[in-house]
Amino acid sequence: MTSPERATPPPQQQYAERTYRSPAALVGGVLLLLLGLWLGGDALLRGDAHTRLTALFALLLGVPLVAAYTLRPLVRAGEDRLLVRNPFRTITLPWGAVEGLRASFSTEVATTGGGKYQLWAIPVSLRQRKKANRQAMRGAGAAGPRFGPNADAGGPVPRAMADQSLDELRELKERAAGRKGAEGEPVVRWAYEVLVPCVVGVIGLAVMIAL
Repeated sequence: MTSPERATPPPQQQYAERTYRSPAALVGGVLLLLLGLWLGGDALLRGDAHTRLTALFALLLGVPLVAAYTLRPLVRAGEDRLLVRNPFRTITLPWGAVEGLRASFSTEVATTGGGKYQLWAIPVSLRQRKKANRQAMRGAGAAGPRFGPNADAGGPVPRAMADQSLDELRELKERAAGRKGAEGEPVVRWAYEVLVPCVVGVIGLAVMIAL
């Protein structure tokens, strides 16, 4: 007598990581870096010794700062954890440690331990949010009784980009609920590759100004 075969549970569906960055910040950062390198390079090539040293320390301060606030910010969301890269810190948050995500004047993630971290890579545009609200109100005002095969058809409610991004992150958090791999504590790492050149640049500029 053969024993009944047990049904094999279907494998969990895998989801690709999602990455969020600010296109406007990236473009602005590249332009500022090009301008700074052009001015600083000109001073290094044509200036006297004092000017060259001042330009060098100014670049050591300015280039990391511009890159930190424009090119560095990033949010990467995976199945088990959320990585938040801000100007001076990188925070790794298992989904189990995330209490909520919200956006008012800026976007932020709150942890179960009471911590809060801003999401620099997902800026809030009040202008974009007002525009989306106006479009939603116009759509609601124009809606009336409809008949025929498309009676229930309606376009999606307009949403600002920051609000859409947080909706997606909340969905990933809900999918990770109860998953063992999504448990753990937040890990915070300081961006010394940004901080050290800035400190050297500040000290150098102070010395050059004092001379």
